[in-house]
Amino acid sequence: MILQQYKIVFAGSMGAGKTEAIRSLSDVPVLLTEAFNTDQQSHNKMETTVGIDYGEVTLEDGIKIGLYGTPGQSRFDFIWSVICKGAIGAIILIDHTVENPIEELENYLDTFQNHTDNIAIGITHTDVDNTKSTLIYKDWLISQDLYSPLFFIDARKKEDALLLLEALITSVEVNHQITA
Repeated sequence: MILQQYKIVFAGSMGAGKTEAIRSLSDVPVLLTEAFNTDQQSHNKMETTVGIDYGEVTLEDGIKIGLYGTPGQSRFDFIWSVICKGAIGAIILIDHTVENPIEELENYLDTFQNHTDNIAIGITHTDVDNTKSTLIYKDWLISQDLYSPLFFIDARKKEDALLLLEALITSVEVNHQITA
């Protein structure tokens, strides 16, 4: 039985760290929908999400958050809107090592802004590729007049994923003028 009070969606390209972020945050065993990766050209990993990953985290104030991970491949985009129904926001993870991470960010923002006004952005794998400046993200967001929370994270680290989650929740509270 799912007893969450709120729902947050994790989206982004294959290999960006959605499943790892949910694993690092979840207080319960994570329900995974992993299958053998048949798209080795997009990302060289053994398994990939093909349905919905699910975990839960309880915040210090007792609020339960359902954590829903989307598949990253665009061929599964038909399920994204279903996963977003009822969500208070979305966390978009972008793999810094992809050829054009700004294009990835733009595509995911274009899609998920249709489902929620509350988006936080996490850039992953910055430790793997230091040839691209991380300033490209901030500069692009400003040029687009977008002010979503933006963090550089290691999705495997609970404190990094929690910082991103809390930034999204704070953004929701500010945008909707919610007070405790």
